[in-house]
Amino acid sequence: MIKKYKTLIPEPKSKFVRVKCPDCGNEQVIFDHATFPVRCLVCGRILAKPTGGKAKIYGKIVKVYG
Repeated sequence: MIKKYKTLIPEPKSKFVRVKCPDCGNEQVIFDHATFPVRCLVCGRILAKPTGGKAKIYGKIVKVYG
């Protein structure tokens, strides 16, 4: 009797998230493992800072994609 094992396909842990700026209310899609500081496109406030892995997000996460 031959046993067949399912082949596991690894899924990425990183996702795109929609973040709302606490200052102006602008919503923007950013990468949650950002390697550069992400600024709001309207007011310029920093929304995410890199930490070597998952970025520190300073705005409110509205939606997670993926």
